[in-house]
Amino acid sequence: MHLKKTSLSPLIGYRKLKIEPYLYIIPAFLIICFIYAYPLVEVCRISFLDISKTPDKFVGLHNFILVFQDEKFYLSLFHNILLLINVPIMVAMALIIAVIINDQIHGWKIYRSLVLTPYVIPIVAIGFAMSNFFSLNGGFNQVLRFLRLGIMAKEWIVDPNWALPTVAGVIIWRQTGFGVILFLARLSSMPEEIIEAARIDGAGWWRRLWKIIIPELGTVIEFFVTLNVIVMLSQVFAFIFVMSNGGPGYRTYVVEFYIYKEAFHYNRMGHATVASVILLIITGILVAVSYKFREKLKEEY
Repeated sequence: MHLKKTSLSPLIGYRKLKIEPYLYIIPAFLIICFIYAYPLVEVCRISFLDISKTPDKFVGLHNFILVFQDEKFYLSLFHNILLLINVPIMVAMALIIAVIINDQIHGWKIYRSLVLTPYVIPIVAIGFAMSNFFSLNGGFNQVLRFLRLGIMAKEWIVDPNWALPTVAGVIIWRQTGFGVILFLARLSSMPEEIIEAARIDGAGWWRRLWKIIIPELGTVIEFFVTLNVIVMLSQVFAFIFVMSNGGPGYRTYVVEFYIYKEAFHYNRMGHATVASVILLIITGILVAVSYKFREKLKEEY
């Protein structure tokens, strides 16, 4: 009997060691499931129902068909895709600004604070301020008039051709600051000897940037890109709502704003949930592609 207990004791200890970590994470896992998984399941369920009926009526793919026949949905999705152009612009701007500040030019601490300031200001406050800034008599047009370019002055957010680019510019201005701080944090941990060695070997500023700094910042750039892809697809509602309210016409509609209108203005909850599911799928695919691209780069380098 003593030999059996001795032989089983390592196995029992191993099982305890194997199960114990999961016991600690179960409470957090259940909370996460309740907060995220349950609403997700509900959204998917409602997309197959007509909840205007009592009780809810199962309509199958009817809601999906109606959304895919709605031109406003395609226009909204197209605008989200256009906003994705912001991502490489933000990466390039944040990278160049971060490298310049990291060189500790005169007043670099002030510049660092100024760059980050837009990111910490609430979007609603930025939206109201920029709506006024880009109005006919706002600050932007006043600068144009001062530069004797008053012929270019216009209601930038009301103009059908410039409404979405204006909102995109505000998004770039706000989000770039976060990228600068991310890149500065990584640059500060890089060995200075690498940059100094390249400088001594005669590598110019752009060559050092392309051959040394960008490869060193690879994982941070990837994180910033992934984050902003998600932002452009599913976190620009506040900008649109405050600055243009989707107008003029449907020129600044995005999928988030389409969901909001369908759910709370037209009381078509089925359409809104279908659009939400489609947006979730598209976002998930793009994030998965970005991770796949990262793995491919790791294999090559």
